[in-house]
Amino acid sequence: MIRTNKGWRKLVILALVAVLAFSLTVGCSSSGQPAGDGEDKGTVEIGYVNWAECVAVSNLWKVLLEDQGYQVNLTQLDAAPIFVGLSRGDIDVFMDTWLPITHETYWAEYKESLEDYGIWYQEPAKIGVVVPKYVNVDSLEQLQEEAATFNGKIIGIDPGAGIMKAATRANEGYELGMEVIQGSEAAMMAALDKAYSKKEAIAITGWSPHWMFAKYDLKYLDDPQKEFGEAEEIHVLANKDFSTKQPEVAAMLKKFKMSDAQIGSLEALINEGMEPAEASKQWIEDNQEVVDLWIK
Repeated sequence: MIRTNKGWRKLVILALVAVLAFSLTVGCSSSGQPAGDGEDKGTVEIGYVNWAECVAVSNLWKVLLEDQGYQVNLTQLDAAPIFVGLSRGDIDVFMDTWLPITHETYWAEYKESLEDYGIWYQEPAKIGVVVPKYVNVDSLEQLQEEAATFNGKIIGIDPGAGIMKAATRANEGYELGMEVIQGSEAAMMAALDKAYSKKEAIAITGWSPHWMFAKYDLKYLDDPQKEFGEAEEIHVLANKDFSTKQPEVAAMLKKFKMSDAQIGSLEALINEGMEPAEASKQWIEDNQEVVDLWIK
């Protein structure tokens, strides 16, 4: 009997150890953190174009969502593949849809498979041809007469951008006879910086919000024919099924609003040399009350 009791005690101890080990395993996530602390809430795919405000807000939301336990992937594409990806569900969210003009054709084609979460930029957004204020040209009509002063070129960005289509329309509508140069925002801004430093004439495709207006003295050329349309709105778009898959994220994004000063201050941190993610963390720290309105 003594040997039997010892045997039972040993079995009981082993059983208790097994139960305790199982409990610890169940109580932890796959990362080894207690359940609910660092919990993986799923993946959010954010597509972005390489425009200043889009880079800024896309990285801002990557940081915000990762802080709350989501996995976030950022994918840089031109506008056309972003809308294709949104419609298919390969991309969940796009933060920088300009309506009703710049992205009008994409919205018309894909809107049945998308959901509009609303306008996040609280000022009228604008696009057009931008020149330095020291240039003695004030309208697109005048640009026709002064094309040679600008070497016959309007320096633009990526070819899929709506602003490039509008610039091409304006070039034809005003019979400017200029070449709309395709490239990237970075290349365009480098060309502006070089010309501005020498006080040379340059015409670029510009839009607001953008940090260029804080760094340089610039002006939009008047567009009496409205080839660039009226003021626009910047919307957050998502795949139509995303609000069902990630209702909490969708709810936060629908509350997202930024003023011109707020987006400008975030862009400024990036423009001054901070990596977008680090700039986002700094901006969140400096604007926690604003952020709380979105995420709580």
